[in-house]
Amino acid sequence: MLQFHIQPESDIPASKQLFDQIQFAIASGQYPPSHRLPSTRQLATITGLHRNTVSKVYRQLEESGLVESMAGSGIYVKAHGHEGGQEELETPVLDRLDRAKNSIKKSIDDLLNLGCSVSQAKYLFLQEIEWRLRCSAKVLLSVPDRDLDAGQLMLEELEEALEIPVQLVTLEELPQVLERGQCGTVVSNRYFIREILEQIDPQNVRVIPIDIYDYRKELEIVKNLPAEICLGIVSLSAGTLGIVETILHSLRGNDLLIMTAQINDTYKLGALVRSAHTIISDRVSFERVKQAVLEAREDLIRLPQVISSENYISTKSIEILKLELGLGGDLED
Repeated sequence: MLQFHIQPESDIPASKQLFDQIQFAIASGQYPPSHRLPSTRQLATITGLHRNTVSKVYRQLEESGLVESMAGSGIYVKAHGHEGGQEELETPVLDRLDRAKNSIKKSIDDLLNLGCSVSQAKYLFLQEIEWRLRCSAKVLLSVPDRDLDAGQLMLEELEEALEIPVQLVTLEELPQVLERGQCGTVVSNRYFIREILEQIDPQNVRVIPIDIYDYRKELEIVKNLPAEICLGIVSLSAGTLGIVETILHSLRGNDLLIMTAQINDTYKLGALVRSAHTIISDRVSFERVKQAVLEAREDLIRLPQVISSENYISTKSIEILKLELGLGGDLED
């Protein structure tokens, strides 16, 4: 679980440091849907911030559609579209089959108790299954135009893992694209789900949130780096770089010099390679970073250590998505 760190003397406002860390914890699945966040008093104690600052951050998270406040209960991570599946992935196959059968029986009993006939229950089940199959035939990955690079990262991983075509569509274009088809499945990470739901009719489209990789290994590496060195972060996505820079600064403060570069910015990448002791990149950028290091090797006193993140989307989210799209899983064996 991400440990919250705030650098009070930083030029980055404390509220932004905390907002980005909580947002990342939600987007990476460390705070799953329906998870209760610490109270304002608890979080103020953990971070050393005033309770009013924590309350402001919680209001911003609620306005962003990431959390919801329940009177007298607390602040909870908001569920969007289809949620769940992680527990099932960790359950033995036979147990899952038994639970699935019991769930179907209960659903049929509930329909009969509502006055439906067995034939009507069969029709409703088949109608729902048919709708999901039609949705699964068209998979759209949607992100705002401002962070299309993050979409490219997700697209590469999704197509490789799912082995089906996935269409990348900007959030701004999504309503027009959906108008041309009867139904489909829209996936995106939790940073963008609220904006997507505001653009579409959920009656016609399935929306499935996916969690990003938690970067636990990379954060541990950064935590143990010696002070006063330069850490380079390279990614295809400018949005990712901005959030990572805030989180790392909150973790280490000014005892690390952090440089960032998008992979296509040759000038900034060259400067980063010449200065960095350690470089962490996304998987898409890794080979280009290594090539940049080789090109600059005559100017370097020592070659930087180059580390590639495992992925951008969490492995568990990929497996859940496969099950949701009917692309495999133990239940079919």
